[in-house]
Order: sequence, then C-alpha cells, then structure tokens
Amino acid sequence: MPDTLINVSNDLADTVAAADRGVLRVDGRHRVAATGVAWTADGVIVTASHVLERDDSIEVGLPDGESVTATLVGRDPTTDLAVLRVEGDGLAPLVRSDLDDTRVGNLVLALGRSGKTVMATLGIVSAIGDAWRTRAGGSIDRYLQPDVAMPPGFSGGPLVDSAGKLLGLTSSGLVRGIAVAVPVATLERVVETLLQHGHVRRGYLGVGAQIARLPDDLAKELDQETGLLIVSVASGSPAGKAGLVLGDSLVTLDGIPVRQLDDLLGALAGEAVGKTMDAKIVRGGALQQVAISIGDRPTGA
Repeated sequence: MPDTLINVSNDLADTVAAADRGVLRVDGRHRVAATGVAWTADGVIVTASHVLERDDSIEVGLPDGESVTATLVGRDPTTDLAVLRVEGDGLAPLVRSDLDDTRVGNLVLALGRSGKTVMATLGIVSAIGDAWRTRAGGSIDRYLQPDVAMPPGFSGGPLVDSAGKLLGLTSSGLVRGIAVAVPVATLERVVETLLQHGHVRRGYLGVGAQIARLPDDLAKELDQETGLLIVSVASGSPAGKAGLVLGDSLVTLDGIPVRQLDDLLGALAGEAVGKTMDAKIVRGGALQQVAISIGDRPTGA
C-alpha cells in the first residue's frame, strides 16, 4: 500500500510538471494576479473575463519568469471567458479532452499561477451535467463541477485530468459560491468567435423584465401561467422601436413561450441578431402581436 500511494503521488506531481508550461500568470486587476491557459503555440491565451478589470496594460507571466505585455482580443462576460494575445511562438498548449472519458469521481487537478511558480489543488469530478445557461445568458455546453479548492488567483486556470489533459477552464465568477469549469467544447466555440469577431453576438431587446403571473383566462388560452412583465425599456432599443412599454407582459417570441427569463435568453441566441420576430404581449388584459427587429447586444448590456 505505501508503494501505491507513493506511485500515485509521483504520477500527480509528474502531471503538474508536464502541464507547467501551459499555465500562465495574468495581471489584469489590482488585487492578486489570476491564471491563464496557453491555447495556441503562437500566442493565444484564454482566461476568465472577470479577472480582467482593465482592457489594456495587461501583463502575462511566462513559466520561465519573464513578463510580457498582452493584448485583449475580446471577451464574453456571459461565459466568463476572455482571449489574450502575446507576441512569440513559445507557448505550450495542453492536450484537450471532450469529457467523453471523464466520469463523476475521477481525480482532477486545478492549476494556477498567481506568482512565478505553478500551484495545484487535487479533487474529484463531483458533477457532470447537460448544457446550461449562465445568469448572464451565456450557453455552456456541459455542466462540469470539480470538488477542488480554488485559492485566490486560480480563476482562469486549467482543470486537468490525471493524464494532464485539459477538461476545462476554472471560474469562480459564473455560479455564486461554487467553482465550476467551462468545458473544452465551450472554450473552442467561444475562443474561435472572439478571435474572428472580438465579441460574441447575442440578441438584444433592451428591456428589463421579471416573472409575472398571467390572468387565469389568458393562462388557460396560452397554456402557460406566467410571462415576463416589462419593467424598463432602453431608449432607442429594439423593444422601444417596436412600441413595447412598461407594464406590457411578453408571453411569446418567435412562437416560443416566454415563461421566465431563461426562455427569453434562449430565444435571443446569436443567430437571432438581425431577424424580425413576432412577439405576443399582454397589454391592458388583452393579447396583442408586435414585430420586433432583434438587435446585437451591446458590450456591457
């Protein structure tokens, strides 16, 4: 038994050492530095969006101790991802895994580099689930929750399996009080979009809304008990141009029932931008239909 533990211990240490060159320090905020993941050998780095409190004067600490200036390519706060670029071609990307061979209970390592040396914490995969949507409306391909400690500075770092393959990017900014990992499938999709366009397109109405119960007769007619009560309409927004006002209740968009905010976010995916959608609203107790030209969500909206 002692030899087995020694072998496991040495194997884990070897895994950390092998991944070392793909783990980078990211200085983009006033407090402790965060971590980034080498994505391509020619200078592309992925980190968590919430650890970048500024868009310029970002420094990246390389494994050899050198610090270089990084350029922000783009960010997507809804999935808490940001892409940086540094000059040079000496980065060492980690081999990626698509979760197919990962099970709940498997050992995983969270890696960080808030200083000059790599750090590691050990845990297990505590949950793997289906696709989910973040509070900000971002689409995450799989739910991946590791049972690992996340000391300050670990956000934006890699979660790797016992073979050192990249399972995802750890973030403490997506779910309150829980560290989750954004899986590789989401990383590949979002990073590619940010490299091409600098931002992720998302549909935009320009309203603030909250769940509201519908009158009994309308609930029966629509076969849904709730809609979204409009509590604010941004000036010049698609909703404003379509004539939506405070007190309206949105009940369908493009034929999709809107019972809660997540339904609306799902209908406003990137492909919705530029489309004209029919919306059913409740105004003064009666159903009305309006056409809304979906906008491109402004950064920060």
